[in-house]
Amino acid sequence: MSETVFPALASRRRLPNLFDLVSIAVVFAALVAVVHVTRGTLVPLDDRYAHAVSLDPWNLPAYAFRTTLRMLLALAAALFFTFTYATWAAKSRRAAMLLIPMLDILQSVPILGFLTFTVVFFMNLFPGQVLGAELASIFAIFTSQAWNMAFSFYQSLTTLPGDLVEATRAFRLSPWQRFWKLEVPFAMPGLVWNAMMSMSGGWFFVVASEAVSVGDNTWMLPGIGSYVALALRQQDMAAIGYAILAMAVVILLYDQLLFRPLVAWSEKFRFETTQGSTSEEPWLLRLLRRTAWLRAGSELLASGFNAFTNLRIGFRLPRLIRASNQPSRIVDMLWGLIVFAMLVWCAWHIYAFLSGRIAPSDVLQAVLMGCITMLRVIVLMIVATLIWVPIGVAIGLRPHVARFVQPLVQFLAAFPANLFFPLFVLVIARFSLNPDIWLTPLMILGAQWYIMFNVIAGAAAFPGDMQEAARGFHIRGFLWWRRVILPGIFPYYITGAITASGGAWNAAIVSEVVTWGPNTLQAHGLGRFIADASADGNWPRTILGVAVMSAFVVGFNRALWKPLFNFATRRLTY
Repeated sequence: MSETVFPALASRRRLPNLFDLVSIAVVFAALVAVVHVTRGTLVPLDDRYAHAVSLDPWNLPAYAFRTTLRMLLALAAALFFTFTYATWAAKSRRAAMLLIPMLDILQSVPILGFLTFTVVFFMNLFPGQVLGAELASIFAIFTSQAWNMAFSFYQSLTTLPGDLVEATRAFRLSPWQRFWKLEVPFAMPGLVWNAMMSMSGGWFFVVASEAVSVGDNTWMLPGIGSYVALALRQQDMAAIGYAILAMAVVILLYDQLLFRPLVAWSEKFRFETTQGSTSEEPWLLRLLRRTAWLRAGSELLASGFNAFTNLRIGFRLPRLIRASNQPSRIVDMLWGLIVFAMLVWCAWHIYAFLSGRIAPSDVLQAVLMGCITMLRVIVLMIVATLIWVPIGVAIGLRPHVARFVQPLVQFLAAFPANLFFPLFVLVIARFSLNPDIWLTPLMILGAQWYIMFNVIAGAAAFPGDMQEAARGFHIRGFLWWRRVILPGIFPYYITGAITASGGAWNAAIVSEVVTWGPNTLQAHGLGRFIADASADGNWPRTILGVAVMSAFVVGFNRALWKPLFNFATRRLTY
């Protein structure tokens, strides 16, 4: 009977074949490498070998492994955050009134701001140990990964097809079963592409996340980010080239071993009523099918996971924040007053901290600098949209093209802006260009990929039957863009635009102040305001700058992106 319940138990009795032996050897080698790396996190922080960084290229494989491990752990934490936070926001209209603006604020806070307030907490958890610094670094990477994944999952949950929701009610699925049988599979294509973007976003900020500072002490944790920071400080172009090569190899490896199988697997969750085109099965999945023991183990895990997701678990939100079919105006007003009171309380504490420490002229300067940065963000968002929406649609509708472009896009999205500093500084200084204009592209280098990845995800999830209908009615050209594909990908584009605009604001700190050797270029803007205040150790001005940036991002999202998102959820769902 056990073989009937768990078919994998029968296949587990087979002898291992050559593919099993190779795969098991690779798995054990990875486990040994993980154990070797984690041993270094339990040594005292005063041990100089625990945070010694060398530009010897032979150290790059170990550095790359440590950085990748930090990013994968942060990605796992971001996935857990996504499944909990975004689900709560999507299930409760009243909770979304608080959670979504909080998400806007969180994505606008620069990574340096998170490091400032969280390093001491993690260091106190493990005083004097490298593990505390490692947790602080992982959390910093988490902040560069979680927000776009949460926005993507929230967008998917709020655009569920009505007929599928009715089907879950007809089959009397519990909330737990509905989550795993409908909501997660429907969101999976977009979530996988946003997970790839999150890994790339982690690379973009890895230079800052691997530098942990407490007071006057700064520890550079061994990793590619620390390697790049040291190479930039010493102006070692050869070391920068080695770092770029190491990044390319690592991105190619986890693309082949992790994301390419995930993309192929997520394609079976596309919402369509006709058989669509399928891409070629990745070599890793073909290899797994040819193994005996590993395939049996994976089937056993799949059976256990299916049993876990089939549990009839029900859960209910508290009445005050639970969304209902007939909203109560009194409860809505009461909940709105609570949210408003919380905002007033936070604003009062910020004012109490800043009053007496900053002058009204500082506030006026921060607001004016914020207006300049906002103008840059608007221009860059328009340019990025015009460029990457057509390219993303072309890639997403062609799985065979996406298979080759995927690792290239990941590498370009992962490319840290710091590595472009030498080129920009030398060109601007050589031709006496205006930094206010020519430093602006650095802001969009990382943020633009949020638009492209989400548009690719939207085009890849576009139902095949709708494509067939468009071809059947001979809809082409501008009419096809206006009536077919743009409405189909619009919810995905809005999700990417929200995170891209937040990422552009975040990148302003490293883009409006650029240093290479003795040359320092500065552009006017809020990023420069925060960077200068942080460099001077002026925490009141730093907090003022972060607060003003959060206010601009939330106001921009509430005025533009929120109405567009509501329009997409009401009018542009399948």
